[in-house]
Amino acid sequence: MAIRYVCRHCGSTIGELDSGAVSELRLGLQFLTLAERRDIIAYNPDGGMTVKVVCEFCREALEANPELSLVNSPLQ
Repeated sequence: MAIRYVCRHCGSTIGELDSGAVSELRLGLQFLTLAERRDIIAYNPDGGMTVKVVCEFCREALEANPELSLVNSPLQ
């Protein structure tokens, strides 16, 4: 089972970790509120986890064009 990081805007895979090598505690996920956890973390049927973050390309695009943050899927 793996912990997979994907961009919440463009859907690209940013990275993947073996869940046996790290824990949620070690990743700092325990500091998220319940609402943040529901928004950021998805548990897969195979026991893995998908964590939605923002990739560098999308971050730069949003910084250059802040109005894009008002659209549901600005960079797809």
